[in-house]
Amino acid sequence: MKRILFCICFTACLFSCSNDATTTPEIQEDNFYALTVGNSWVYKNYRYNPQTEVYDDTGVIDSVSIVATEDISGNTYFKFRRLTTGNEEGITFCNANGEHFEYLRETNGNLVTSVGDVKFTNNDFSVRVLSENNWGNIVEQLAEGESTLDVEAGTFTCVNSQRYAILPDGNNSPAVDYFYYADGFGLIYDTSSFVSSDIPSVIRRLDSYSIAE
Repeated sequence: MKRILFCICFTACLFSCSNDATTTPEIQEDNFYALTVGNSWVYKNYRYNPQTEVYDDTGVIDSVSIVATEDISGNTYFKFRRLTTGNEEGITFCNANGEHFEYLRETNGNLVTSVGDVKFTNNDFSVRVLSENNWGNIVEQLAEGESTLDVEAGTFTCVNSQRYAILPDGNNSPAVDYFYYADGFGLIYDTSSFVSSDIPSVIRRLDSYSIAE
């Protein structure tokens, strides 16, 4: 099978409410994604070593912070800054070195981009089609229930979604990628895989964070 990469839509997606007024204000009762200007997260990337069958620290670090809010089409979006360092080798599935900005907001439990795409949902269990391709369609679905996840930053109670491909013959691809979010903390852990492999190539774990009370 042609080696096709899942692009992790991870760019730091974690959020909470803003005090800025919008032309169509939204009432947000919860703070699931920790969307607050000033919040920050540090993630480390680990690559699978087939010889030792363990994940080695790549030295690639994603430092994510919410630096501002901006009105886009009448909605308030949170401006995320991601600074990636340590990827001089251009490791597959790790972000390229440098700065990246993204605008995200929460609506009805969904984490939404500035073009209206849903990056994560904490309450919709339907299968979402992310892209359609001649080799298969990439889909994502929120899993039932919660799980406890231990990472360098601590222990978190998470919900997770699973991303995989549905191949032309109707079967699912061997690869499944996972995205774990914790209420009030945002993204905790995610994986990136080749479609043909049932072992993730790279995993990213929350190493430290600073979230306003």
